[in-house]
Amino acid sequence: MKTCFLFPGQGAQYPGMGRDLWENSEEVKELFKTVSNITGKDMADLLFEGSEEDLKATDNTQLAITLANVSSSIVLKEKGIEAHGAAGFSLGEYAALWQAGILGTEDLFRIVKMRGEVMEAACNALDGPEGRPGMAAVVGLASADVKAALDKVSGTIYMANDNSPIQTVIAGEAKALEAAEAVMDEAGAMRYVVLKVSGPFHTPFMDGARQDFVANLKDFTFKDPIIPVYSNVTGKIIASGSEAKELAGSQIISPVQWVAEEQSILDDGYERILEVGPGMVLTGLWKSFYRKMKCQPAGKIDAIEKLV
Repeated sequence: MKTCFLFPGQGAQYPGMGRDLWENSEEVKELFKTVSNITGKDMADLLFEGSEEDLKATDNTQLAITLANVSSSIVLKEKGIEAHGAAGFSLGEYAALWQAGILGTEDLFRIVKMRGEVMEAACNALDGPEGRPGMAAVVGLASADVKAALDKVSGTIYMANDNSPIQTVIAGEAKALEAAEAVMDEAGAMRYVVLKVSGPFHTPFMDGARQDFVANLKDFTFKDPIIPVYSNVTGKIIASGSEAKELAGSQIISPVQWVAEEQSILDDGYERILEVGPGMVLTGLWKSFYRKMKCQPAGKIDAIEKLV
């Protein structure tokens, strides 16, 4: 069955994630040891015993979610389910690059560690007397309507993620985000939710992180993909390792074109879509996009066993 793996990103984390996968797979246990050695962090302790606050810090979150994502893929393979295509939301794109053979396991976690560190530093540098820039989800409006409404908001504010036909994430200065709520309400939004994230991701606010990331990325090799893998920046298939490397920097400051990515996946004729990692965020977004074929969760051992 032609299957596409979707890997979740930051925000999907929760204390205890991945424990059942670790308990049921020797390969996952070895992966935890490898990642702990690479990062200098006890990853089992972070995922299984860490608090919500521990997991919220960007440098911890990115490693923890990527480890949970890859662990889910390993267990799926052990059960006979392999990917014929892969995509990931924001951070989740790195697990997709690994799934497609663009990155090896050790390079994957070294890059994710470095990415988390430069992004955390960039977020901390944005602190000011009026607070740190943040993000908010606008529900019930098409992205074009959100974009038009943003023109009425004073201050620095950007489109960040095109999550679904009726959900868009914006990012901006604290005062601009506060002002945007009334503007979006007037435009007809059903809900306006300020997100509990540590920074204004996927916007030009993060250009300092992008510059540091690209400078450090030059020593890593990105191989050509062995299966189709889709880009957050373009919404289309990544053709080569060199393109993947270039897009990795752009992704930090560019909106996530998730709806376009879902459309590309749908057009490519997959028979099964799986959310491979913690939570069910992408399952919900897929349902908003296309109801004739479900995205099925595959981030826990019981969910994976139901697929076999």
